[in-house]
Amino acid sequence: QVQLVESGGGLVQPGGSLRLSCAASGSILSIKAMGWFRQAPGKQRELVAVITSGGSTNYADSVKGRFIISRDNAKNTMYLQMNSLKPLDTAVYYCNADSWMGEDYWGKGTLVTVSS
Repeated sequence: QVQLVESGGGLVQPGGSLRLSCAASGSILSIKAMGWFRQAPGKQRELVAVITSGGSTNYADSVKGRFIISRDNAKNTMYLQMNSLKPLDTAVYYCNADSWMGEDYWGKGTLVTVSS
């Protein structure tokens, strides 16, 4: 089992920055990849960015050049640095972890609101 806890959400003005964190605990060595998803009101959950155990990253086209996903293995924590935020980035952001056994874990989410 893996437990995921997100933090760092909040209200930010357009053009501003926020850094989200996802602290992982439990069977850390079972994690194959971790990622950030988001769900805006009335919309489906969508992938934002993913980072594999080997450090490879991939981003949704809508956030390329603005968001950076990273991780600190010593702290068992994944981050999402979000820059040049837009109102369309407003959503609940969820941390996800996939295990080598095919298990899927989710955090409870953190709300990001981009508004003036």
